[in-house]
Amino acid sequence: MVLDLGGAPMLDFDRFEVLSFDCYGTLIDWEKGILGALQPVFKAHNVDLTDAQTLELYAELEPEAQREGQYVEYKQVLRKVMQEFGNRLGFTPSESELDCLASSLKDWLPFPDTVPALKTLKKNFKLAVISNIDDGLFAFSAKRLQVEFCWIITAGQAKSYKPSQRIFEYAIEKIGHPPERILHIAQSVYHDIIPAKAMGLSAIWVNRRKGQQDFGATRPAGCDCDLEVLDLKSLISYMGLEPR
Repeated sequence: MVLDLGGAPMLDFDRFEVLSFDCYGTLIDWEKGILGALQPVFKAHNVDLTDAQTLELYAELEPEAQREGQYVEYKQVLRKVMQEFGNRLGFTPSESELDCLASSLKDWLPFPDTVPALKTLKKNFKLAVISNIDDGLFAFSAKRLQVEFCWIITAGQAKSYKPSQRIFEYAIEKIGHPPERILHIAQSVYHDIIPAKAMGLSAIWVNRRKGQQDFGATRPAGCDCDLEVLDLKSLISYMGLEPR
């Protein structure tokens, strides 16, 4: 189903009991966090890369470090990403530089619309997070999101990273509601929309990069979503809810 961003909502939101969210890129501004961690490293090694080029390379490197059948904790994924940045760009990261992404994650901030939207949605739905991270690192972000989620599902629990369907299978089992009662909301078509739809979930694409030429920190991909919105504030408006 296609929805014009300027039109009326076509989803029947009353049929959903659970809203599940991707976290990084959807709720948390991970691109700003990634750039904030990488820019000092690049400067120290005289690497001249634009923000767009940095995010494009990150979008290539992270999935390679998360390949199915080779599960490692997310901290180690981020270390692999940093090591490969060095390999590609001709520098040798120090130990602290290898850990810079994981160390910076505790300071990554929600988008301005995130917390008000979550507080509004919490009054009407059960909320879940399905995230490519481990429990320990997500705990830092959970404090910043300021709502209590009914379920927190991480790659660390499922031992699998999106876009694998395994983490969604694990999430559906843990949530305990039928797929038709769960609505997944995410920014990445590649990581979330495609596997969520394949699992029988309805899915909303939060297209925060609409109008920009590049794809940012996620791989480009195409898939039909059930609804496309610019941000969570727009979603609240489409749902006819009063912002908290």
